[in-house]
Amino acid sequence: MRNLKIILAYDGSAFHGWQFQTATRTVQETVEKCLQDILGHEVRVTASGRTDAGVHALGQVVNFRTSSRIPAHGLLRALNSMFPPDLSAREVREVPLDFHARYLALSKKYVYVSDTSSILSPFLSRYVMHLPGGLDIRAMGQAARALKGRHDFSSFMGSGSSVKTTIREIFDFEVFGKGSRVFFCIRGSGFLRHMVRNIVGTLIPVGQGEMASRDVESILALRDRTQAGPTAPPQGLYLVEVEYGGHGRSDMDTHRRQEGQP
Repeated sequence: MRNLKIILAYDGSAFHGWQFQTATRTVQETVEKCLQDILGHEVRVTASGRTDAGVHALGQVVNFRTSSRIPAHGLLRALNSMFPPDLSAREVREVPLDFHARYLALSKKYVYVSDTSSILSPFLSRYVMHLPGGLDIRAMGQAARALKGRHDFSSFMGSGSSVKTTIREIFDFEVFGKGSRVFFCIRGSGFLRHMVRNIVGTLIPVGQGEMASRDVESILALRDRTQAGPTAPPQGLYLVEVEYGGHGRSDMDTHRRQEGQP
């Protein structure tokens, strides 16, 4: 038995998110169907985490078990010959049997992209949040610094979540501009449902001068979702990278403790 790891990139615009759903097009369903057609047996892939409908990925990581002897480079070619144009495999490689795409993930990096052009190009409408007018990047960056570290992020958790703990750790958070684009780059141990989009939706009023930078720290402390800003739309969000340490059992146990799992 072999354990294979795949790094995927996809345009989330026409997918109803990652997780399999009956009668709707999802990334998981598309990947598993192609793998099954190539390998000749049922496949269930484990992802580093779910992405919502409309959210994109540059570095989604999945793993699965197979008894097939098709070499990794051959599987990479076969997958990309079968995948639709909005999905590709960047890498396929064999990993130790104890590698787990979700439990061994030590950090994830997301980037949210907004565009402040007065008129948005129609070719960008599926990939950025349009915010005509300027944003105070310095003020948003100052507010973002208050979110770094280990905190209870209940104020930024989407409804419908069922987690054992709402504590997460943000390692890095940078806000910067390039031309008409504003980038929110955040790396953390893990993220609650809609957490990144809710954080961005709370920082935007700071950038527009409607809220002070210090107010974001107060919202964090309140642990009340109703006090934070709206959920930013999905099309500006990208899962950029998932980081892993070793493949030993100790890393899996560490991540489970961080997530509040048994």
